[in-house]
Order: sequence, then structure tokens, then C-alpha cells
Amino acid sequence: MIELDGGSSTRSNRTQFIKRMVEFSRHSNLKIRLIYYPPDHSKYNTIERCWAILEKYGHGAILDSIETAIAWSKNMTWKGVKPIVKLVEKTYEKGIIPSQEELELSKEYWYPSPELSSWDVTIMPSV
Repeated sequence: MIELDGGSSTRSNRTQFIKRMVEFSRHSNLKIRLIYYPPDHSKYNTIERCWAILEKYGHGAILDSIETAIAWSKNMTWKGVKPIVKLVEKTYEKGIIPSQEELELSKEYWYPSPELSSWDVTIMPSV
């Protein structure tokens, strides 16, 4: 299960996101359930609580370089656990839109919940 905030890059109606999640599910052979938080409900979102702890931990620290930010983040502890922190330098292309054919193939693996189709989606690794 992956919890998502429903932001514009991960919405369940984003074609590139659908395609990438289906590819990941099929590659890893994992059933993936995407659960979206409704707008303005960040207090329930685990990552938002983590950011709040991170901000509190910082006490106004000046993060003036990538190295400083990474070192600082690695020392944070949340519920007794230190995070795994690594720098991702890959630049992802913007504006990629899958063809209608690719999208139709992806949708075969994409199952929105009948009750909450925008907030609960399951991706199956095989049809």
C-alpha cells in the first residue's frame, strides 16, 4: 500500500503516473494499492507528520549546501528510527505523455475501487 497526497504529479488520473506504476508492479510482481488522502487532510498523512518533525528538529538550521542538508537529515530520528537518506541526481523528463495505445494496455492492470474510484486504486501485476 502506498499513501499519496493526491498532488498533481501522483493523481490517479495522471496517464504517465498510471503507466509507470503499472510498469513497476509488473516488473516487481507486486500488487500495489494506492490510497489517496482527500484535499486538506494532511494531518492524517504520515509523510506530512514526518516533515513536521523534520522542521521541528531543524530549529532554523541553515541548510546552505546539499552536503549539509543530507548530513543534517541523516541525523534526524523519528519514533526511534533514523531515515535512509540519499541524493537522487537523475533528472526526469517532463511532458511525457503515453500514447493512447500504451495507456489502454496500462489500464488493463489498473482497478479503481467501485466506491472511491479517485481515492483507492489497486494495480495488479498480471491480468
